[in-house]
Amino acid sequence: MWVLAAVTAAALLVSTIVNRKKTWEAIKKGMRMLLSLAFPFLTVLIVVSLALMFLTPESIAGLLGGAGDGWAVAAAAVVGSVTLIPGFVAFPLCALLLQMGAAYSVAAVFLTTLMMVGVVTLPLEAKYFGWKTALLRNALSLAAAVVVGLGIGLAWSFV
Repeated sequence: MWVLAAVTAAALLVSTIVNRKKTWEAIKKGMRMLLSLAFPFLTVLIVVSLALMFLTPESIAGLLGGAGDGWAVAAAAVVGSVTLIPGFVAFPLCALLLQMGAAYSVAAVFLTTLMMVGVVTLPLEAKYFGWKTALLRNALSLAAAVVVGLGIGLAWSFV
């Protein structure tokens, strides 16, 4: 992180030396962009915090800890799509799911939708990319997650 900050500071210094006026305009434009992102980002952060308050790792594991039938895969896809959990929490959570007896297909669908599908972040994504693109990306990600999960379930059935 410090390296990135140092490189950024050096680039800003060089830019200021080359053209002070353009650098100042770029800084003002960047600040406007940052401020326009702050409210939607804080909204998503609040919604995610509230969701995590109710959806603890134990409750998610209890919901998805069953067999790898169609209902469990569908539940994993829905829960993974609407939950926003960082990767350093998601991977141990999937290990917990597997320890509780969840099928590999369920854990794979849950983890893949968790990382690729974002129902909570959809309005923010749509604001910058448009609703059509955001919905298409999420739909394709959901389909890919189900295909990955079913493929892993199929592969583990041969092991």
